[in-house]
Amino acid sequence: MEQLKTPELLDEILQKAASLSASDVHLEPRDDYLRVRYRIDGLLVDGSPINKTKQAALLSRLKLLCGLDIGETRLPQDGRSELRLTKQLIDLRTSILPTIHGEKAVVRLLPRRQAQIKLSDLGMGEGSFTSFQSIIERRQGLVLITGPTGSGKTTTLYAALSFLNNKETNIMTIEDPVEYQLPGINQVQVNNKAGLTFARGLRSILRQDPDIVMIGEIRDLETARIAIQAALTGHQVFSTLHTNSAPAAVERLVEMGIEPYLVKATVAGVVAQRLARKQIAGGYQGRIGLFEVLIGSTTTPNFKPLTEDAREKILAGLTDQNEIDRVLGESAVPETT
Repeated sequence: MEQLKTPELLDEILQKAASLSASDVHLEPRDDYLRVRYRIDGLLVDGSPINKTKQAALLSRLKLLCGLDIGETRLPQDGRSELRLTKQLIDLRTSILPTIHGEKAVVRLLPRRQAQIKLSDLGMGEGSFTSFQSIIERRQGLVLITGPTGSGKTTTLYAALSFLNNKETNIMTIEDPVEYQLPGINQVQVNNKAGLTFARGLRSILRQDPDIVMIGEIRDLETARIAIQAALTGHQVFSTLHTNSAPAAVERLVEMGIEPYLVKATVAGVVAQRLARKQIAGGYQGRIGLFEVLIGSTTTPNFKPLTEDAREKILAGLTDQNEIDRVLGESAVPETT
């Protein structure tokens, strides 16, 4: 790979990422070389290092591809592009950040395909699946999916929207970015530079006579208030938050400034989730979801936390204790016997 010219070198790196089903590529400048890493099943894996002399040209090529200013090396930049890799069209989301050894780049790869994700494919246990289905079949209220970055929240959202999608229903989304195209659903891409924020886009969507609205993420009080108001006026609203548990998502809305009585009146349910590597024949391959589902805004005696779902999946042989310790924290789930 070192012998390739710069355009071919970048293509080779991205082609390899696609072949490995990597979600991201990291180009990390070091003192004497450029480190290449691929995020696969949630973990970073080293690729072949690049000679330091190729660093500047490689970053410039990436900037050109994503419509960025190649002369700007002192400030962060974000861009996007598309590329056909391994017979598949892939959207690229690029973030560039100056470091002491040069510019670091992260490229997120989003295969452009129509999402046909079924609720039954998420990997929820029977109880969690039944609870989640009952929440979304209410067709009103605020439904939150929560968890850290990379925990599969968008996949769960898309599965719910696909389940609810029919020709009698107007479903609209505001996303950043639109990760997959959903047939029959009106999807809007956030464009902060143009002034199309989550809040502004959401206000416009609510004038489009929607039945169901999906907000990619509730990031601020303004967006939260609009989402709550939409839920109060009979819409079904889906969104995500970054919290560690389902009950914590309810607390987060209150901390943001939403009155507790409004939270209680509008929250139909919350799903908290993580992704753990699946164990197959002694090695890891692919990932499975860990879930907890809260109906309404308060816990009840039949609420099953993430740790219990993790324990069941260890006992079923779907993953192991070491992986659960990595995902949920060591000793979060006592070893099964």
